[in-house]
Amino acid sequence: MKKNQKELSVKTGKLSMSGKTRKGFKVYASIILAIGILTTFAVTAFAADDPVAVVNNLSTFIFGLIRAVGLILLGFGIVQVGLSLKSHDPSQRANGFLTVAGGIVITFAKEILNLIVG
Repeated sequence: MKKNQKELSVKTGKLSMSGKTRKGFKVYASIILAIGILTTFAVTAFAADDPVAVVNNLSTFIFGLIRAVGLILLGFGIVQVGLSLKSHDPSQRANGFLTVAGGIVITFAKEILNLIVG
């Protein structure tokens, strides 16, 4: 190794590679890249027979999430009303009842929409 290469590798922190090592590294990197590309683009698509069933399943999932948020709000409203009764704070009590009412509406949103649509 020449003196200039040694000084360069010390300054930049890069290690010098011989020709065989560099070629082997290129082959290794290209194999890893090829495997990565093949596994990325070889994803199996699972299609349903009935597209309406897919939409219904998605609707059920989304309304389940909405119901969970409604139940959390309902529980928080009940706690807020309980704390307002303990502290005799009318504004906190009003906010608690509004949160309970909102939690009930959000929890039963699917049923309410089904009643409206018919």
